[in-house]
Amino acid sequence: MSEIAVVILNWNGHKLLDQFLPSVVAFSQEATVYMIDNGSTDDSVEFVQTNFPSIKIITLKENNGFCQGYNLGLEKVEADYYVLLNSDVEVTENWLQGPISLLKENSNIAACQPKIKSFANKKMFEYAGAGGGYLDHFGFPFCRGRLFDTLEEDKGQYNHNAPIHWASGASLFIKSSIFHELNGFDTSFFAHMEEIDLCWRINNIGKEIWYCSDSEIYHVGGGTLQASNPQKTYYNFRNGLALLYKNTPKGKLFKIIFTRLILDGVAGIYFLFQGNPRHTLAVFNAHIAFYSSISKWKKVRKQTVRKRQPKIILQHSIVYDYFIKGLKTFDRITF
Repeated sequence: MSEIAVVILNWNGHKLLDQFLPSVVAFSQEATVYMIDNGSTDDSVEFVQTNFPSIKIITLKENNGFCQGYNLGLEKVEADYYVLLNSDVEVTENWLQGPISLLKENSNIAACQPKIKSFANKKMFEYAGAGGGYLDHFGFPFCRGRLFDTLEEDKGQYNHNAPIHWASGASLFIKSSIFHELNGFDTSFFAHMEEIDLCWRINNIGKEIWYCSDSEIYHVGGGTLQASNPQKTYYNFRNGLALLYKNTPKGKLFKIIFTRLILDGVAGIYFLFQGNPRHTLAVFNAHIAFYSSISKWKKVRKQTVRKRQPKIILQHSIVYDYFIKGLKTFDRITF
């Protein structure tokens, strides 16, 4: 068994692997690097076998999506710590040391993430994780360094380790025992927000998620679905509802889901006035898909352990703070 396994999920990613695997191999010498191939139809597997023979390859017969792809692949990876890394990430020297030390030194920390900055502009935080993720009362995600589409420049303002609510799936450090105890990612999500759900479930069993500023990576982002793609909007809104339904305590559930319905309606109208009717339709379809599958989500909710609720959830609306009060940076948000 390896102590650390860096695991990259790949689907037809030859170009990304060619560009980013050199940094992963060079700066991950204390780990075993794996590639889970999600049924690629390009020459990804042959390329890695030829050019990066130290990387262990796990092949799946078809594209199972992010959630099931990792779940199936990680059944074959034996290590104390998993580092789930997107294929469009450039890592830096010593990127593994800080997060792994956090996991080793505190038995209550189950997962963490590094500082995630933009590959295109390395002074800026990157959308998918930035300086650590949070949720508001109605399930809207935001980050230290990123509120909605507003990205902050890294000026050292988040150069300290801190507890967070969720760690980015772009670079998720997690104890393997916890991952398997919670049965990994919920495959109902397919893609988008599945790491937030996993982290919320980790919080629910009394464990913590942290941000580690000592580690820095650069993420391209948008590799699966671009923000302009209505399918991404669909998954974000459908999975946002599922996230709340699964993890919110019974006494608060109806009020929060009802309020989220109204807020999503406002978002749909906003898309329409912005000239994006396909995104408005995606919001509508997301709600139809969620409510038409409510019996399935009820079963999933019954299986979700909720020993305690995370104290780190923002107890009001980040939508109100950002769009009405005009608060555009994380340091202006009051928990």
